[in-house]
Amino acid sequence: MKKIVGSGLIAGVVLFVISYGGLYLAIRFFPQLFLDYNNPLFNSDGSRDVMFYLHAFIISLALAWFWERFKGLFKGGFVLRGLEFGFVYAVVALLPVMWITFSAMDITISMVGSWFLYGFVQAVVAGVVLAKINP
Repeated sequence: MKKIVGSGLIAGVVLFVISYGGLYLAIRFFPQLFLDYNNPLFNSDGSRDVMFYLHAFIISLALAWFWERFKGLFKGGFVLRGLEFGFVYAVVALLPVMWITFSAMDITISMVGSWFLYGFVQAVVAGVVLAKINP
């Protein structure tokens, strides 16, 4: 359990930095994509903002548990293992969630595509970090 929490927190810090740096760059280079967020669906009163900022740590702890459980199935160097880990997560978890989200909510395909790509990158980065510190 200690290994899962420790590696999950380290991966969380890495994801936090990459996620918010990536968000800054995405808004700067793809501003048109973010115009879609001017929608009442995404308006918040601010009371749950901390949940948004904790996301990197929540996903990292979940992925650290998943990694600990199934790391023996991934072969190769740590980068290849991280990439395969991200691919498995994307196919098993992200694809079904993005499918139901798109079918149930009034959002654009570009939003869903960017969320899918974002989740895949998060899982790959977490997988690489986890493969390096918890082989």
